[in-house]
Order: sequence, then C-alpha cells, then structure tokens
Amino acid sequence: MLITIDDVLTPEELATARDLLSRSTWSNGQITAGLQAAKAKNNEQLAEDAEHLPALRRLVLRALGRNAMFFTAALPLKILPPFFNRYAGGSNYYGFHTDNAMRQLPDGSGYVRADVSATLFLSDPDEYEGGLLTIEDTFGKHGVKLKAGSMVVYPSTSIHEVAPVTQGARLACFMFMQSMVRDPGQRRLLFDMDMALLGLRETHGDTDPVVRLTGCYHNLLRRWADS
Repeated sequence: MLITIDDVLTPEELATARDLLSRSTWSNGQITAGLQAAKAKNNEQLAEDAEHLPALRRLVLRALGRNAMFFTAALPLKILPPFFNRYAGGSNYYGFHTDNAMRQLPDGSGYVRADVSATLFLSDPDEYEGGLLTIEDTFGKHGVKLKAGSMVVYPSTSIHEVAPVTQGARLACFMFMQSMVRDPGQRRLLFDMDMALLGLRETHGDTDPVVRLTGCYHNLLRRWADS
C-alpha cells in the first residue's frame, strides 16, 4: 500500500526545518545503511550528534502526531526517530535496495521492526532535477516526487531507489515505523474500511449501519493489533 499525504508540515514548520537544515553539517549517508544497502547508497545525512537534529525530530514527530491520515495508513506502534538526508553534487543517489527489517534505536536501547517506511519531502520538485523516488510493489513501479511538506508512506518490504540528482539539492526526512498491525494486507483492509467509513459518515451521518460498521473496524483492529 502506497499512500501520499499532502501538507504534513505547515508552511511555518517547513520554513523552520529548511532553515535548520541550511545551518547543519552533513555526513556520509552510509552511517545508517546495512551491508547490502551501503553498496547502493551515495548521499548525505545528518549524524546523530548534529546540532539541530533533536529540534528537527521534534518538529516532524509533532506534525505526525496530529495527522489522522498518517495514523490510519501506518497504525504506528513505534516510530524510529526520523532521519534527514540530502542528495546533491557528487552524493546524489541511492540505488535499488530494501530497508533492514530491524532498526536499532539511536541510543542503542533496543530495536524497532521496520514495517512501514515514509519519506517527507523538504524540497519542492522545481528545486532539483532527477531524484525520483521509485517504489516497487506487486502492481509495478511507482515514481514519487512530491511538493515540499508532503509525504509518501509505503511498506518497508518494498524495493525502492532514489535516482541521481543531476542539478540542485533534494532534502528529505525519512523514517521507519513498527505498526500495531504487522501484516500489510490487514493494514490495507483496515485503511480501506476506515476511508469508506469516513465517506459514509460524511454522506449519511452516524446512521445505525455506519455505527455497526465502525464497530466492525475496531473489532478487527482489536483482533489484529499488538500494543
């Protein structure tokens, strides 16, 4: 399931994030890549000791916390602290790879199982050339290049790449989540049901059938979710 969500960040939050990134020092992006991914990865990333990383993470997590579409798409149980990367100059691509199943918390205190991945775009498409995020799923390849402040959410099991940025700079935030619902097929069914219920409530109100179907949604979530 690939879901795009517009305007995750407000214009003010986006401006703040870009200002903090403009005053940051970038490190080699391979610091968070696994052995296989490191062979394909050639970008830059904020290191864990980067001065503005805590403020950037708080900003993004606050935005995610108020976004209902993100919650229903990912059903997050745990969110690994977000990372920030840059594609420009000679560090400009990330070839096809799959994300590691288990991601260590930055403080070394444990692991998060990567069920869901997300990219939050921090540069507008007209600020760089190339840099298309391509995600493979059972229905083929999908190219994604969103406006700044918008996000794409997709299964961490997907093979994906970022094509070379040939001009300008592509800034983004990327993150991994352990979902309350581990199975991607079950997450998809719950998402589709939630979206259908939203449409029914808007059209018909909270009629008795809508209330009963809402109960079915929550009972399925109780059956499938871990907490």
